[in-house]
Amino acid sequence: MAKRKRLSPAQSDYLEAHLTGPFAPAPSRAPIADVAGEAAAAAAFEEVAGELTRAREEGRLVLDLPLEEIDSEHLIRDRIDLDPEALDELKQSIRERGQQTPIEVVDRGEGRHPRYGLLSGWRRLAALRALCEEANGLQRYTRIRALLRLPRDRADAYRAMVEENEIRAGLSFFERARIVARALEAGVFAREKDALGGLFASVSYSKRSKIKSFLPVVSALDGVLAHPARLPEHLGLALARALKDRPDLGERIARAHAALPEVTPEAEAEMLRRVMETRPAPAPKPAQSAETERKPADRTLIEGLSIAADPARGRILLKGRRITPDFVAELEDWLKSRD
Repeated sequence: MAKRKRLSPAQSDYLEAHLTGPFAPAPSRAPIADVAGEAAAAAAFEEVAGELTRAREEGRLVLDLPLEEIDSEHLIRDRIDLDPEALDELKQSIRERGQQTPIEVVDRGEGRHPRYGLLSGWRRLAALRALCEEANGLQRYTRIRALLRLPRDRADAYRAMVEENEIRAGLSFFERARIVARALEAGVFAREKDALGGLFASVSYSKRSKIKSFLPVVSALDGVLAHPARLPEHLGLALARALKDRPDLGERIARAHAALPEVTPEAEAEMLRRVMETRPAPAPKPAQSAETERKPADRTLIEGLSIAADPARGRILLKGRRITPDFVAELEDWLKSRD
């Protein structure tokens, strides 16, 4: 049987005896390692900065902009007015949940004030400005979230504005036709057909046809009606047909509108129906003299031949079955013999 080996007791100062001297310094990194690390950090920073720049330019980065740096009149707006009830609902939503959807802007360049032009999001901008005014400039309502866009041309900018309103809050036919007319006036499009197709490419042909029908209504009544956006579709189409047949109808509507005691959407619609149904009395014919109005009476000379003499006009009319080629020849000979 093997004997057990007796272990000596542990020496508590064993480690201390070997650690009395200074620690050896940690091995230093080679200079090339420091250079490589700095280069990698710089490259990573440049990559992040470049990605942020591209995201900003491509409209993927949400910007936080001061309200006063947004020009809401950068484009001719398609929306004429905003329903107060709809504005209140939007304001309440922003109070409770904040701004959920960014507006779209274009950078007009350094040195311009306001620097950014509004492309789409007019309702959200109007709501935030109203909230800022009501809250006496409360910091929460002094800034707005926005996406930067780079439209190819003016037509592309107008198209972005129209498309957003078509999706979010449909425009009336009057408002649609009005932006077509204003875009043509501003030279954004050269032809009416190009404006209709460019601004409303996503809508059906029948809807574009109705927008075109409203163009004469805009031409005659823009600036006359107080609530043109509330003009019913069927009434507007009837008005377009009436304006085509009666060129003076626009002036008559303007006079009738000026006489309205109360200007409401309902009162305007009723006035338009009344004026369209009332046709002006025909102009009186010029008075004719008694001699002009009096027609010469026929007198029978012989059976089969009558005469109607009109000395005032220097005319004699012979009628009857006896007027034959021989009779005409004899009459001519007789008249010649009278000379």
